[in-house]
Amino acid sequence: MVGENTIFSGVLGEGRLDSALAHALPQFSRARIQALIAEDALRIAGKATTDAASKKFAGQNFELSVPAPRPDKAEAQEIGLTIVFEDEHLIIVDKPAGLVVHPAAGHADGTLVNALLHHCKGQLSGIGGVERPGIVHRIDKDTSGLLVVAKSDSAHEGLAKLFAAHDIERRYLAIVNGIPAPPAGTVKTQIGRSTTNRKKMAVLPENKGKHAVTHYRTVETFAKTALVECTLETGRTHQVRVHMAHIGHPLIGDSVYSNRQNPYRIGQNQSKFDRQALHAASLGFIHPISGETLLFESSLPEDMQLLLSHLRI
Repeated sequence: MVGENTIFSGVLGEGRLDSALAHALPQFSRARIQALIAEDALRIAGKATTDAASKKFAGQNFELSVPAPRPDKAEAQEIGLTIVFEDEHLIIVDKPAGLVVHPAAGHADGTLVNALLHHCKGQLSGIGGVERPGIVHRIDKDTSGLLVVAKSDSAHEGLAKLFAAHDIERRYLAIVNGIPAPPAGTVKTQIGRSTTNRKKMAVLPENKGKHAVTHYRTVETFAKTALVECTLETGRTHQVRVHMAHIGHPLIGDSVYSNRQNPYRIGQNQSKFDRQALHAASLGFIHPISGETLLFESSLPEDMQLLLSHLRI
């Protein structure tokens, strides 16, 4: 029930108080434990303490009073989702093109977060004390494909560590202008906010931005275009789009990183292909709680399949 506190109890191990509690209560991140200690939620042998760094409590009994998570500011909305995998800790979604991941300026609702708040109602453990899904990575609004979201504090922390260590397998399929030469290679640059257009990312000098590595391989070639597989070693904003444009092969339909006209039309009504031709096709990682090796794959969406059919004619 909202408003009620849950009491967690146990015996403290060796080491710093916050680390010992995080070990005893793995469903909470260390940062969440530290916040609860600071909020006077901890009792050791019946006495309050707020000294998270203390090492003098090993072997003593503790009680941690955890309030029910506060509702997220975002509104839960019933939006259809394609769920590839779900357990108590995380959820894998196959996101359609056009769906924004997180509420932001211009997209206050109708996002993946709004959809997950509805889908996971009563299942979210309260990441950082707020009942919300844990967004550890994003894919662009007009990119389709696989996305992992945390449902618990511990999964959120574990997934964040995997992404920080680049221990996530991410493979994208892109349809690009031109035919890459060589047909396979690696792009290594620094990526950061463009100095001329703050809405764009750009390749920057070595001493600026963030290190970004993309491995690409040409899968199929057409008259003036190609289907390319891109495997990310890092995960920077717009990385595939920026890197493919950087080597002279911007994505078909990418209005931000390509100055080329987009003549490609698909379907019986010959509608214009008006999004970047990019799909997150594969996602693999070690489950942060169970340790199970997970690998998921997503087929190309209908619009990209139609585009390929058009290009093969």
